[in-house]
Amino acid sequence: MPHTRTRNPNPIPDVNWDVGLKEMNETWKGAVACIGVAIFFIMTIGIIYWQVMDQPNKNWILKGAVSGLIWERNTHMLILQTLSENKTYVEIDVGNFPDMEQNFVKNLCWLNKTDFCYTWDSITDLKITLERKFSAGTECYNITWTPIHCDVKLKDCFSMTNVSWYGGASLSAHHWPINNVNVALQPFVISNLKSSRGAYGSVLERYFLGSTGVSVLISPNVPISMTIEKNKYFCVETPASTERFPLQYTMCIGESMQTVHQEVGNQLYKNQRMLPNLSIIRMPIWKHYGVSDSAAKLEREVRSFHNKLRRHGLGECLISLNEHSTMLLSMKDHIPITDQGGKSQRRRRDPYAIKNLNISITSSTYQSVNSEQLLNYLNEGQDNYWLSLRSHLDGSLTPILSKWRGQFSVRLNITNEAAIHWYFTKVNNLIKKLGAEYVVFEGAEGNTFLQHSIQAPKGLEGDSYNEYLAAEAVANLGNSAIITASTRSNHLPLFVQMHLLHSDWSYQGLKGIIPSVLHYSLLGYNFFIPDAVGGTIADEFITEEELFIRWLQIVTFLPVMSFNTPPWVCCDNWVLNLTRRYIQKHQHLVVPLLLKYAEDWLNTGIPIFRPVWWLSPQDPLAFTVDNEFLIGDEMLIAPITEKGAIQRDVFLPGKDYKWMDISTSRVFDGGTILRHYNCSLHEIPVFIKKTS
Repeated sequence: MPHTRTRNPNPIPDVNWDVGLKEMNETWKGAVACIGVAIFFIMTIGIIYWQVMDQPNKNWILKGAVSGLIWERNTHMLILQTLSENKTYVEIDVGNFPDMEQNFVKNLCWLNKTDFCYTWDSITDLKITLERKFSAGTECYNITWTPIHCDVKLKDCFSMTNVSWYGGASLSAHHWPINNVNVALQPFVISNLKSSRGAYGSVLERYFLGSTGVSVLISPNVPISMTIEKNKYFCVETPASTERFPLQYTMCIGESMQTVHQEVGNQLYKNQRMLPNLSIIRMPIWKHYGVSDSAAKLEREVRSFHNKLRRHGLGECLISLNEHSTMLLSMKDHIPITDQGGKSQRRRRDPYAIKNLNISITSSTYQSVNSEQLLNYLNEGQDNYWLSLRSHLDGSLTPILSKWRGQFSVRLNITNEAAIHWYFTKVNNLIKKLGAEYVVFEGAEGNTFLQHSIQAPKGLEGDSYNEYLAAEAVANLGNSAIITASTRSNHLPLFVQMHLLHSDWSYQGLKGIIPSVLHYSLLGYNFFIPDAVGGTIADEFITEEELFIRWLQIVTFLPVMSFNTPPWVCCDNWVLNLTRRYIQKHQHLVVPLLLKYAEDWLNTGIPIFRPVWWLSPQDPLAFTVDNEFLIGDEMLIAPITEKGAIQRDVFLPGKDYKWMDISTSRVFDGGTILRHYNCSLHEIPVFIKKTS
């Protein structure tokens, strides 16, 4: 029988491997999950670090063929550069969002390579559009900031670092370039510079040109304010308003200042250019500031003044009558005339004694409240011809008072077509009666609605007011009008009267003439009348002989020679002879050049009076030369502007040019500087381009 052994129980319990495997899997799952969370946390920290700390500071946001816009994250700047980044055209400090770290600037226009769109912190939308409508090498970027909410101010500041800027508005102490001035933030509109020395005026355009070959053209349809901080930046800003005004401007780049201005700047306004009556450039203007209290006495004074000018051999001239004198003549009475038989009387107008003289008259849209003429106008039912407010009680009109020539005055209501027709009919009748050659249209500065915080009618906001006045002057007075302020009107056949200057050697006086000449001409206003020799703000005749002579030498080469002080009053006889000689030089040497380049401007829009950088656009030395100017490309004028100086340094532009001193016939190479060039008191350095 087989033997059967009873087995001992095993002391080690049986293992359930399935359960063990499950327990091990849960443990590993937890470990893997922890590791995964750690990795995700580390990756998140890494992404955030890359976004905030390690992301490139600069990002291209739009590229053209030769240039592009970069967003610089740390400084909140838009930078316009070449694609190779070897040249910066301009840096724009963007002030359209709170001071916060802006990590991403992502194009919301998706794959559109000519547009860039972005919404900034739910405050403002940005859209940039690239244009290539000009020749190769010129590109434009249309930039529009649009506020999403009401009461948002939009502000962009254009850096002056390594860029010299030109254009904008004329200033009471004008500099070339504008980098050297400070102007407080204020509406960018024309003001009267005589009463508001720190304001903008009297020729203003929303156009700026930079020495790197960049131009900025700001939209004319939106009110803006502007400030200039010396050698730092100029800023443009829209007002906070429920209308949500956008900030719009176009930046264009070219190979040089000259090329970008020729393609963009002279096309500021696409209107057909017209020439004014150029007869005035052949005749010096002599201002007559009579204080007569009767028309008859005034006429005797004017005729006597005219005869004295002729006796001194000062040639054919134009005598300019101020507004007071013009008003006297306009009110000249009828006088009774008795027949030879003595039996009857009839009334007829006494012939004007000055009708056969060359005269200009002056008129403005203001009327003194103390004048008898205003009372007559009101009695004739012309109370609605003056800018007024209507009473809420009885609907009556109350004229708004303004200050003009130191007197309380009322101003013509230019929104009333009947008033405009009445005013210009009155002026034209006086032109015919007096045989006046030109009319000086004063008081175009400023915007009455803005000055009195009145809502302007549509189309007359901001500097549109001045544009309208210039257009009306031409429409009603023809091409013989002279206006004291102008904007968006460089195509009209007008002469512009330059703002008045002090009788001194500062930038508010003599030194400011050439910067103003270059400014006017750059903006397309080539036909201007400089302030009278010696300046007129002093309200008295100039007595400094040297200042008179140096001023005379400059205006000889400008479109019109204007005088306030007769040389026989201020100076010795030899200065009278010198004045006669410079008037002849203007007529024989300068006038033919002006007529030649006037035709060029008419066809091409290129300035008649040009800065030296026009021929040396790549030479940094040329950017700040503010005491020389060119007529076309063939005459360089380098006057003395320092008191007591008989020497000066002369920058000769154009490396491919040769220049000849017309006094000595000495020839010099262009692209050089003549150090301590001699110039006595009765001389002015003038060079002409030497042709082979």
